[in-house]
Amino acid sequence: MLMQPYLPEKKYRAEESLRLIRYIQELIRKPSITPNDGDCIPWLAQRLQRLGFECQIFNLNGVTNLIAKYGEGKPAIGFVGHTDVVPAGDESRWLYPPFSAQMHQGFIYGRGAADMKSGLACWLVALEQFLQDNADFNGSLYFLVTSDEEGEAEYGTRAIVEHLKQQNVTLDACIVGEPTASRFTGDTIKVGRRGAISGKLTIEGKAGHVAYPHHIINPVHIMGEVISALNQIQWDQGSQDFPGTSLQITHVDSGDFVDNVSPHVCHIHFNIRYSHQWSEKSLNEVIVNTINPVADEYRISWDRPCFPYMTDANTQGSYLLPALEKSIFEVTGHHPALSTSGGTSDGRFVATLAGEVYEIGVPNQTIHQFNERVSIADLIALRDIYLQLLTKIF
Repeated sequence: MLMQPYLPEKKYRAEESLRLIRYIQELIRKPSITPNDGDCIPWLAQRLQRLGFECQIFNLNGVTNLIAKYGEGKPAIGFVGHTDVVPAGDESRWLYPPFSAQMHQGFIYGRGAADMKSGLACWLVALEQFLQDNADFNGSLYFLVTSDEEGEAEYGTRAIVEHLKQQNVTLDACIVGEPTASRFTGDTIKVGRRGAISGKLTIEGKAGHVAYPHHIINPVHIMGEVISALNQIQWDQGSQDFPGTSLQITHVDSGDFVDNVSPHVCHIHFNIRYSHQWSEKSLNEVIVNTINPVADEYRISWDRPCFPYMTDANTQGSYLLPALEKSIFEVTGHHPALSTSGGTSDGRFVATLAGEVYEIGVPNQTIHQFNERVSIADLIALRDIYLQLLTKIF
């Protein structure tokens, strides 16, 4: 028999839930397509300052970043999030306008509803409720937000982390508010992520009339052999903690098409998702060693490296994970799964700053899709999990 959610009357007042709904609607209604913040961060900073946070907003190459701090000393706990969203796409395919934050049958629709303005709104309301009765707690809280997570992520959380390091700031633990759940809020905690890197390979040939193949060098034919060789690489199968490594060809381009002329060049783009058994250097070596036997001359370049990270759940002295697991159980009646699946996140940057990094958020079934949405029930559950966690930590 499932345990009933832990919902003390004081922490579950209707007015607080209505404020949570209002907050996420206000955030969704601020179009903030990467790297545009849409004034979300000033909106957050204004509310955090009312709570007593010291807020610093800085802009870097068109990216808006926020570092907000409350309190002093240890433990130092951070929350990481982003205000930017992916483009809405064809708005005619949305049930409601993508930045209207319309409510329908228990859901709030809008771009960013799940990824991840829900996490920002839930953490903000949890902070408001926690500090109402615990303003003098021992320790410090950091609220770290960027408008550059969905894009290149060069001037967002990476820059925030470097700034904090220059100030000799370290965090004991960090929560990332990404949408991690599969079915309902709290069913999954991400304890790490695989690495990712994109590559571009170019092979040049000799263009000419296809009726005279002895006068041409067709780079597409050579690239076909390269692709076949890449697909035969025996990658690791992963472990209990990490999914296995994989390579996917994402684009093939041989320029303008004429059906009786061979192209002079062929490009492929590919992406590798890799476990902690690999590094950029070792990946480059295996790719080069695979290509060399089938192509004499080529150019390869690498882009958008995302390093793998994982918090060892068995680390001695770990206190955040047990508190998070207990908070989830008290609110939902379920024990969460620990996972490293999915794409990349800003957790990879804060992992160099914090001893423990965990991602916990609402369900992710509709992220980046038409009619992205989040249920009000999942919002309230996430707010309560965050509130329980704050209470247990401090």
